[in-house]
Amino acid sequence: MKDLRAYYFKPPNISWGILFPLVLTLAFLLRDPTGLVFLAPGLIAMAAVFGTTSMEAIVITFERRIGALERLLLAPISIRSLLIGKVLGGAVFGGMISGVMMLVTITMFGMVLIDPLLFFVALVLTLLTLSALGALVAVSVTEVFEAQTLSNFFRFPMIFLCGVFIPVQAMPFILQVIAYFLPLTYSVNALRMATLEVPELLISFTNIGALVAFLFLMLAACEWVLKRSMA
Repeated sequence: MKDLRAYYFKPPNISWGILFPLVLTLAFLLRDPTGLVFLAPGLIAMAAVFGTTSMEAIVITFERRIGALERLLLAPISIRSLLIGKVLGGAVFGGMISGVMMLVTITMFGMVLIDPLLFFVALVLTLLTLSALGALVAVSVTEVFEAQTLSNFFRFPMIFLCGVFIPVQAMPFILQVIAYFLPLTYSVNALRMATLEVPELLISFTNIGALVAFLFLMLAACEWVLKRSMA
């Protein structure tokens, strides 16, 4: 709650999280105006990317810089608990941005939730995983500008390699291999299955399982890096 009040609920962050995905989608729609329904799940996933990482990759770095993070650890809480709180803050804010995008895609793009349970489970896991990615970026650097640069190093490749605008199967083989090492690929696959076709159980479990694995991997890596940097 402290992070949401102090960092996230600011007009520039809200506008960045909403406007950038819309503008980028508009550029692709001008090329292919018939692909609205296909783009809708990817737009929600892209909003999740920018909603969770726009400040998540900066908050921890900034608080370490001014000593606020060390003061928080004076309370009787563990580093793991602190990181989970940071990740939840980014996920809540990203959920609000994604919620706006979901309303836009349903009312303007005609998106239909064929499997609401799969959709919301995939979206929640996406928000948590991407927020954990932002936290991992933050604990890996020492300066705020480094966090901003490093977060873009992950965000933009994910947008163009993970099936947001172009299906992964239509990419060259080497790019397909890279795509399946990125969490957003499984997010887009799950969201698209929940909105465009009757989901296959095995594929749905594969996408959800991959997101869970990425989430725990990033949380563990984030905790390990932070402990080493504060030792």
